[in-house]
Amino acid sequence: MTDGFIDGGAMNWHDYIHSDASDLVGKPVIKGTRLSVEFLLGLMAESWSEEQILESYPQLFPAALQAMFAFAAECMRDELVYGIGGTAG
Repeated sequence: MTDGFIDGGAMNWHDYIHSDASDLVGKPVIKGTRLSVEFLLGLMAESWSEEQILESYPQLFPAALQAMFAFAAECMRDELVYGIGGTAG
């Protein structure tokens, strides 16, 4: 594993996140865990702090959480996430 960053200082999320069809039906997970990006983002959406997550899941470390956000940002940039239900109001 590299230091987690690529030239220009951007987070290289590939060092921390992978997907395997035999693990959680192919959902992206933090390497070395069965913790999906979806699950961890959900915790943060429910107001869990980084500290709470790291205390509850000691196999994680801060760079893995940063990689999770880099992954999500790249998905949004590459339009891999589509459709938001409801209407603008």
